Amino acid sequence: MPQIRRLPESLVNRIAAGEVVERPASALKELVENAIDAGATRIAVSLVDGGLSRLEVTDDGCGMTPEEMALALERHATSKLPDEAIEQVATLGFRGEALPSIASVARLTLESRVRGTEQGWRRVVDHGVLTEEGPAALPPGTRVRVEHLFAKVPARRKFLRSERSEYAACLDVVRRLAMARPDVSFRLEHGGRTAFDLQGGDGLPARVALLIARELAGNAVLIDLERPTNTGAMRLTGIAGLPTYNRGVADHQYLFVNGRPVKDRLLVGAVRGAYADMLARDRHAVLALFLELPAEEVDVNVHPAKTEVRFRDAAAVRGFIVSGLRQALATGDRRSAQAPDAEAMGRWQREPEIAPALGSIFRGRDWTAPSASVREASREWRAYEADVMAAPQGRAEVAEPLPEEAADYPLGIARGQIADTYIVAEAADGLVIVDQHAAHERLVLERLRAAGAGEAVAASQALLLPEVVELDEPACDRLEDSAAKFAEYGLALERFGPAAMLVRAMPAALRGADPQKLLTDLADDLAQHGEALLLGEKIEHVLATMACHGSVRAGRTLSVAEMNALLREMERTPRSGQCNHGRPTWVKLSMGDVEKLFGRH
Repeated sequence: MPQIRRLPESLVNRIAAGEVVERPASALKELVENAIDAGATRIAVSLVDGGLSRLEVTDDGCGMTPEEMALALERHATSKLPDEAIEQVATLGFRGEALPSIASVARLTLESRVRGTEQGWRRVVDHGVLTEEGPAALPPGTRVRVEHLFAKVPARRKFLRSERSEYAACLDVVRRLAMARPDVSFRLEHGGRTAFDLQGGDGLPARVALLIARELAGNAVLIDLERPTNTGAMRLTGIAGLPTYNRGVADHQYLFVNGRPVKDRLLVGAVRGAYADMLARDRHAVLALFLELPAEEVDVNVHPAKTEVRFRDAAAVRGFIVSGLRQALATGDRRSAQAPDAEAMGRWQREPEIAPALGSIFRGRDWTAPSASVREASREWRAYEADVMAAPQGRAEVAEPLPEEAADYPLGIARGQIADTYIVAEAADGLVIVDQHAAHERLVLERLRAAGAGEAVAASQALLLPEVVELDEPACDRLEDSAAKFAEYGLALERFGPAAMLVRAMPAALRGADPQKLLTDLADDLAQHGEALLLGEKIEHVLATMACHGSVRAGRTLSVAEMNALLREMERTPRSGQCNHGRPTWVKLSMGDVEKLFGRH
């Protein structure tokens, strides 16, 4: 039987390095976190070959004495834990863990000077062996240089990626830490080229916009919410991109817990849930969220690199983030799609190859003066809603004059309809184009959501003859389990045998929808989102499906009064700037842009 033996210190350090140091970005993260914990106000990072050949971190923090430097290069030695309450750690990491681990798999040069002393001190450790020690000339603070990472560990070196990939990982690490501390100046250089140079005191929104994309500042809302807990309070701050400002990948979602950058599945799922009915399934939100909560409510020691956390009350944290994001996004819908796409705008400048005859453009139009305008928005919309969702009543060609109080109507007054799909409106400051299906889909969803949030059951329309919808047995089981919740929204279902459901009533907002198609889609939604989501979040997905079935379709002819009623309701409805799939419901072309199209400016 093999004899149990104690491993040599050098091998223990290499094993620890395998947990903490996977690539240059891992070492860089530990070093920058040490600089932040040391109270630095300026941090400079320099990389060569993506960190594969060399990475260096210089700070103006508190510095270390020669004796402290020797201790910092030993395992399990730190100044960041004053007692044995490891769950109360308030710093980003433990210096005594990272430095010896890095020094065991690279050449590490540690230089530091305490403020008020005449000179600093220098220690060089090459793959676990102290090779040099003595005085060093440097300003107060600390400088750490890591060279030839894994040079003597070929089994690890061969798994490193290309210089470009390693640099991208290092850039992401510094970007996240710089985002968490807008009060600290950060400078990053790679191969002699400056990637960014950020000055401290920028403020959170400005720092986040500089690091993600400058246009984010004009396409996002600020978040600052607080909720009490048994041990203190949870606070959520940050900046969240509007649903219409999205990306095809989720690499622009930055999440922080108590100032620590994390990549946590619960938080990512909460973000996805908050944007569920506002983004297409292949699009992702752009945001930076900072969650602060009492230390005893979160465990940061789940992962050696502290990139994952565990919450004591995960459901409360998820619910707080989802509701907080939704509440903040509801305040920014007026700016969801103010301007048309730049590429689409460029096409306006091109002259068509064959100019259409002017007569074909104006044929059939009645350009006479119109009659009265719509002034009572909600009453008009309710009056015309049945007509909108019924069969077309004929095209309205009569426009309305822009009233003097146009400033009260951000979406303007309807002037006509294009392709029975788009409403064209004139606002005081430009031209507005509305996608009627996308807009009404959002209105129906918000109406259903408001009905479910209230105490009273939503208005329901009983069917003259209950309709039997045949589905497979698992689908019927899922619908039956949620039948009580559906009833709150006006959808009355009951089981009708092993493989069928009986629809007795439909929500009034879905007048005219096909029960067969509706139940099929609802069952698919419940199957897709499974048991992992809370019932409330499942219902959010279901409501989006119901709204799509009950909204006015493209190709439906509307009268001018109906168009105006729709515009007024959009102005009063939260999140009306985008449909349930994340597409904009309207775009605005300013009068200045219109004049540029005709060469007036």
